[in-house]
Amino acid sequence: MLQTLQIENVVLIERAEVSFGRGLNVLTGETGAGKSIIVDALTAIAGGRTPRELIRTGAAGAAVTAEFSDIPAYAWFTENDVEAQDDGSLIITRKITADGKNTCRVNGAIVTVSQLREIGALLIDIHGQNDGRRLLDERAHLASLDAFGGHRAELDAYKAAFQSLRETEKALETTRLDASELERRADMLRYQIEEITSANLKFGEAAKLEERRGILMNASKLSGAFDAAFYDLYGGEDTDGAAALLRSAERSLGGVEQYSEKFAELLARVRDLRYNADDVAEELRDVRAKLDFSPEELDETETRLAAINRATKKYGGDEESALEFLENAAKELNEIEFSDVRREELERERAARLKTATDCAATLTAARKTAAERMQTRVKAELSDLAMPGVRFEVEFVVRETLAADGAEDARFLMSANAGETPGRIAKIASGGELSRIMLALKNVLSETDDVGVVVFDEIDAGVSGIAAQRVGEKLSDLSVGRQVLCVTHLPQLAVMADTHFGISKSESDGRTTTSIETLDGDGRVLEISRLTGGENVTETTKNAAREQLDAAAGYKAR
Repeated sequence: MLQTLQIENVVLIERAEVSFGRGLNVLTGETGAGKSIIVDALTAIAGGRTPRELIRTGAAGAAVTAEFSDIPAYAWFTENDVEAQDDGSLIITRKITADGKNTCRVNGAIVTVSQLREIGALLIDIHGQNDGRRLLDERAHLASLDAFGGHRAELDAYKAAFQSLRETEKALETTRLDASELERRADMLRYQIEEITSANLKFGEAAKLEERRGILMNASKLSGAFDAAFYDLYGGEDTDGAAALLRSAERSLGGVEQYSEKFAELLARVRDLRYNADDVAEELRDVRAKLDFSPEELDETETRLAAINRATKKYGGDEESALEFLENAAKELNEIEFSDVRREELERERAARLKTATDCAATLTAARKTAAERMQTRVKAELSDLAMPGVRFEVEFVVRETLAADGAEDARFLMSANAGETPGRIAKIASGGELSRIMLALKNVLSETDDVGVVVFDEIDAGVSGIAAQRVGEKLSDLSVGRQVLCVTHLPQLAVMADTHFGISKSESDGRTTTSIETLDGDGRVLEISRLTGGENVTETTKNAAREQLDAAAGYKAR
C-alpha cells in the first residue's frame, strides 16, 4: 500500500506531501490544475521516464519520495542486494537534476533506473490516458490472454521446447553450406592447424625464452658482475673477502658466550652471517658457471622465439590463444569432414524436437482456448455492469504458418458494441468511451491473477458520462476492495465513490503558479462534487444533489 508521496519542484508543485488511504483514492480539480502531476510523480517512482520538463521552472532539480507499507519480501531485494525491512515498509526516492541525471534509492540503497523499474512493476500498475488506445495494438492481446489464463507452466514448457528446436535448426543450417564452400573452408582449417601444430607451442615457453635471451645478450656484463660479487665475498690472493672476515670475527668471539647470554646471542648472529655469506658465495659461483654458453645458443633462442611469435601473432597474440584457436579449428574441421553423418543426426534430432515443440504448442493452445472462454464470460459480465449489456466480446485465434517463440497462434480481441452485430476488431468498432470501459473491464478481469498492490488510473473517464460513468465508478470501487486504487477524474460519478478524496487547485503568488493538494472532508467533498456537476453555479440545489450522490455511493459500498 502507498502510504505517503512527497513531491518537490515537480512542474507546478513546489512542495507537497500526500497521505493516501486504503481503497479508492480520487483526485479531482479544474483542468490544468495539476492532477496528472501526481501520476507523473508515481511514474518516476516506478522507474518511468523523467524528462527535464518535469522540473519546476527555476529549480535546480526535482525529487519524489514514496513510502509503502505491507510489502512482501520480494526476491528482488536479495537479487539486487537491497535490504528488505522486517516491518514491510519500503521507501523509494528519485531525484532529477536539470542536466538530466537521476539518483534512485530503495531503502537508502542506490539503484539504477532499470532496477527501479523492476521493483516499480511489482508495486504500481499505472494506466495513463492513452492506455485505452493500447487495446488497438493486437500484438499485446496474446500476452494479456496468457496473463489471465495463468498457464505459466505450459508456456514455459513450450518456450523451452521451441528454443531447443531453434538451436538444432541453426546447427543444421551450418551443415547445409555449399559443398565447394565447405571444401574451401576445410582447406583453410587444415592449413591453419598445420601452421600452429608445426610451431609446437607450449604454455609459458615464450616468456622463458625471452628471459634466457636477455641473459645471453648481456652475458659479458653479468659475468663481470657475478665475478666481482664473488671476489667481494671470498677475496683473492692478497685480499680477504667478506666471508673470510666474518669467519675471523667468529673466531675472535670464541668463548665469550660463557660469560653472558647477550654475548652468546651476538656470537650466534655473527655465525649466521658467515653461514649466509658462504651460501650466497656458492650460489654466485654456480650462477656464474652457467653464464658460459656457446654462440649458437643465442641464435637458437632467437630462431625459436621468432617461430613462436609468428604463430601467436597470427592466431591470438599468445600461446594460450593460439592453442585455443587450434582446438576450435580441429573441432570445426572434424564437423566438416563428418558433416554428412552430423547432418543425418541433426535431421533426426530436429524431427524429434519439432514433435516435442508441436506437442507443447498443442497443450498451450488448449490452455489458451480454455482461458479464452473464461475471459469472454468474465469480460462480458464486466461490460454488462459498465452499461454495455448488448456488447459481445470474443477472443479470436489465428493459426500461424510456422511455430513462433510464443506459440502456434496469434490472438486478438473482437467485440460488437450493439446486439445483433458481428464482432469485429476493436480498432474499427469501439468509440473512445467504449475503449475506456473495455480497458477497465479487462483490468478488473486481469487483476484476479496479478498481485500488484497499487493501481493508478489517469482519467479513465474519457468519453464516458451518465449511467456509464456511474458504472465505471462502481467498478473502480469494486476493484479497490482487494487493492489500493488511485484515480484522476473529472466526473462526479467517479468522485463520489472515493474512500479518500483529494482536491487539486492552482493559485498564483508573486508571479508564480503553484499547485496545492488538499484532503477533502465532508463539506469539502459536497462542494467539490457540486463544482464538478454545476461548474461555477454552485447552489443549495447542486449541494443537495451532491449529498444525494454521496449517500447513494455510500449505500453501494456498504451493500
